[in-house]
Amino acid sequence: MHEQWRRWLAALFLSILPMAAMAQFGTSISVNVPPPALPVYEQPPIPGDGYLWVPGYWYWSDEDQDYYWVPGTWVEAPEAGLLWTPGYWGAENGVFLWHPGYWGPHVGFYGGVNYGYGYGGRGFDGGYWRDGRLFYNRAAVNVGRTHISNVYQSNTTVNNVTGNRVSYNGGPGGIQARPTPVEESYAREHHVESTSAQARQVQAARSNPGLQAKANHGHPPITASVRPGEFAGPGGAPSHAGPQPRPASSPQPAAPAPHPAAPPFHAAPPPAAPPPPRAEPPQEPRP
Repeated sequence: MHEQWRRWLAALFLSILPMAAMAQFGTSISVNVPPPALPVYEQPPIPGDGYLWVPGYWYWSDEDQDYYWVPGTWVEAPEAGLLWTPGYWGAENGVFLWHPGYWGPHVGFYGGVNYGYGYGGRGFDGGYWRDGRLFYNRAAVNVGRTHISNVYQSNTTVNNVTGNRVSYNGGPGGIQARPTPVEESYAREHHVESTSAQARQVQAARSNPGLQAKANHGHPPITASVRPGEFAGPGGAPSHAGPQPRPASSPQPAAPAPHPAAPPFHAAPPPAAPPPPRAEPPQEPRP
């Protein structure tokens, strides 16, 4: 009897072990309602060399029983050569599970979600590492007036056709994307957890009632910041109606090409001057 009981306990332990591992390293949060659509926003200019864009996303608060928006921000990589793979929500068996993001040598699977600014659903087209330096694709990230010489311009047209702002993978209405064998291999690489700066961004967002979905109805008043945890000032970008944030779908170029500093984004050309009035010929005096 005791031997049978021990075998039953051992079988029970082995059955729950994969679930415990999943909760620790993969899907640690489950929610019964889907996250709102991703808001459309402008990316603030990069504050300096060595920063990578961490896109904004909807996160869940058990205390408030609501989603809240974590604004996108620029973050320094914890180590040279590491790139950020965003987290994503995945629908499985009627619930929505959070798959945390991570730092690694390659960008892995993030649910096919189009977070914009280089994260178009597969990989990252915003830049790459070479010889310990980051090279930035001006077609995907906002370099602005920051003096950065290690930039290049992708030759592939940015895809803004679909306008898909769905924020989760799988299930009815979700993005039907699955990891490729290459992305699955990236998931087995050495990873580094999110940094303290990223944790500060999450904490600042959680403590801001205006970023809760029930308060902003899917349109958060602050969608991006220049630096983590700093929502006041010009770096706090509001959401607005407009085109989808620019995802790039270009392959990584073999070598960067120097590019001069660009004018501010969305700068409109000056209006054309009106034509001068046409001179009328003099008329003969009537007798």
